[in-house]
Amino acid sequence: MAAQTGFPVAHLAERSEARWDGRNAGRLMPEFLTLCTLDEARRRLAGSLPPFAPHSEMVPLADALGRVAFESVRSPEDVPPFARSTVDGFAVRSQDVWGASEGAPAYLAVIGEVAMGRPAAVTLGPNQAARIPTGGMLPVGADAALMVERTQPWGDDGVEVLSPVAPGENVVSAAEDVRAGDDVLEAGRLIGPAQIGALAAVGVTQVAVRRRPVVVVASTGNELVPPEEKPPPGRIRDINLPVLSAQVRQAGGEPRSLGILGDDAATIEAALRQALPAADMLAVSGGTSVGSEDVVVEVLARLGEPGILVHGLAIKPGKPTAIAVLDGKPAFALPGHPVSCAVVFDLLCAGLVRRMAGLPDPPARRVQARLARPLASAPGREDFYRVRLEEIDGELQAVPLLGKSALISTLARADGLVRVPLEAEGLDAGELVEVLLLYGGDLAYEAHLSQGREPGPGPGGLA
Repeated sequence: MAAQTGFPVAHLAERSEARWDGRNAGRLMPEFLTLCTLDEARRRLAGSLPPFAPHSEMVPLADALGRVAFESVRSPEDVPPFARSTVDGFAVRSQDVWGASEGAPAYLAVIGEVAMGRPAAVTLGPNQAARIPTGGMLPVGADAALMVERTQPWGDDGVEVLSPVAPGENVVSAAEDVRAGDDVLEAGRLIGPAQIGALAAVGVTQVAVRRRPVVVVASTGNELVPPEEKPPPGRIRDINLPVLSAQVRQAGGEPRSLGILGDDAATIEAALRQALPAADMLAVSGGTSVGSEDVVVEVLARLGEPGILVHGLAIKPGKPTAIAVLDGKPAFALPGHPVSCAVVFDLLCAGLVRRMAGLPDPPARRVQARLARPLASAPGREDFYRVRLEEIDGELQAVPLLGKSALISTLARADGLVRVPLEAEGLDAGELVEVLLLYGGDLAYEAHLSQGREPGPGPGGLA
């Protein structure tokens, strides 16, 4: 059997029996008689993958937003390198204005002015002050800055002080922000605007980041043409390749497209073999079912060890999915129907790409809503229904968008997915359900909150 199908023997034991297909004489066609649950598929994959070894690359600071620091960065200098005023007013010696008040002001001689962006050219002695702008360098002798609002002019070159200041008040001391040798960026930290600011403050303009994991993506099927072409009769535009590429980018990876590979096993195998050495993951759509031209699973089984871990998931949409590990690299044969392909990538692949990229788990993407209509299911299978979040009678409701898994429009209109558990026969209308938000689905939820509503129709809100 293994010689006829190309699958490892151990995998065929999981796949149950095969059947003879009279339409394809001489070929043994595998049947999905035993299916793997989603949780079990994840366990098998996790148990077969070695730890991921990330690589680094240097990027300009301007391109570092959203990347993950590969190594810690230490400051080469103090920040700030000198004491600076945080207010417009006067640089003073705090001991000269101790006890000053409106009823008993202190009087200081103004001996000069600190120019912005230049070294302070004055030195303060007893009962002396210097005008200073916000950010100006504190002159020698001064230990505080006094807000101009707490002063009044006194004669031609003096100032009347109406309140005291403590040593260091309204001043950022030298090295108060960062000391030379301090870590300004820790390895593994997600780089945001604040981290970019810290690096800029110490003069770091290039930063080592984790290289984005390379995910090789491809579509198969003789019926497909690129989106820019007008399909002739009998052919359709490819949807999966643009969707997969976008999903890879959204998860923090770098898609490498092999384009449309057709249905020829030799062509598919040659393309994947050539791409595999530079890939961290493979994601190929189509060719996963039991038709005579569905050859992707057989090809993957020949590309590395241990080979196919799962072929057939107890979920809908997404039943024909296959999962493999090829000499330490994960590979996914995803269904050809666009909704199935996109949903399975979101459920199985996106989190793996994020972990490879070193990205933290995203914020909670689950909300609670009231189910607007009943949903049918079959025990032994997890169903994932597309839903739209709508405000109905002052309550957040999940409205199912019913349609076949070949219809991308249902997914494009959806805000999220509702899962029907493995053991359930369906969900009743009015039931409180958890909605897994899809890209953009959080906007519908935020719109609900902006109306002053509670986070959900019951306790919990964001899960």
